[in-house]
Amino acid sequence: MMRRNVLRVVLAVGFFALPGWMGAQGTSPLFVPDSALPPVKTVKVFGQKIVYYEAGSGPTLVLVHGFASQARFDWGRVIVPLSKHHHVIAMDQIGFGRSEKPFIDYSVQTYVDFLGEFLRTLKVEKFDLAGESLGGWIVADYTIQALDPGNTGKYALPKPSKLILEDAAGHTDPFKAGGSVGKIPITGTIQDAGGVAIVFYDKSLITPEFVRANFAMKLEANDGMTERLLTANPKLASEVVAGKLDRITIPTLVVWGANDQLVPLDDGKDYAAKIPNARLVIVPECGHAASLEKPKEFLAAVDGFLK
Repeated sequence: MMRRNVLRVVLAVGFFALPGWMGAQGTSPLFVPDSALPPVKTVKVFGQKIVYYEAGSGPTLVLVHGFASQARFDWGRVIVPLSKHHHVIAMDQIGFGRSEKPFIDYSVQTYVDFLGEFLRTLKVEKFDLAGESLGGWIVADYTIQALDPGNTGKYALPKPSKLILEDAAGHTDPFKAGGSVGKIPITGTIQDAGGVAIVFYDKSLITPEFVRANFAMKLEANDGMTERLLTANPKLASEVVAGKLDRITIPTLVVWGANDQLVPLDDGKDYAAKIPNARLVIVPECGHAASLEKPKEFLAAVDGFLK
């Protein structure tokens, strides 16, 4: 009888651990459970399944996550608060998260193309646009192309009204030899999963439970191929945006962690200096993603800007 009871306990623990990172939701504030987020939606974009969250009403705000991540991680702590005053759409980009992962030549332009088609498919015409890290690079390049006078016709990129850049990559090529984003190991081991510590200022957030949950999340995402293909793509060197930032002529907010170890604060200052009339908000004691590490400060900056 005792053996049976022990077996039942083991099976029960195993059952709740099987869904991977979901079993460790309660161990870290960085993981927001799906039950606390809006229902997942899907849409076909260029024939590929794109997964996204949608919530709230009011002005539309589109959120674009960063490299090797997904909407429920980068934006999980701010989707619901933002949806109190905005119609929020947060997508898993092609090749990441729960969206499909075709074997293609991933580049920044790939993501610009998919973002434009995603917005056209959902019939989103008037919106504000926010991007974090690689997502910041993508939305900056997207905005430059959308605002170009030649962007006309049936397949024109929908034009954003306002832009938010959070610790945006793309000022220079972050994937070149010695580049900043290359400091994040592509996850193949638990030790690699622990490399995400470089994203945060507060290293106490990186507990053993968090690392294990992060490893499980990466295994579930199955996006290592996307990461390899993107980081090895020579096109990226020609896709940097530092020399084109003066073409962003819509109101822009630049939010940066004061202690960002991946994309230095100087890049954020240069983004703000080169984009006409951009506003720079520096979040103290914060690493590479204020929306994740310091959501209250991020929300205060964004709400003030969008209002």
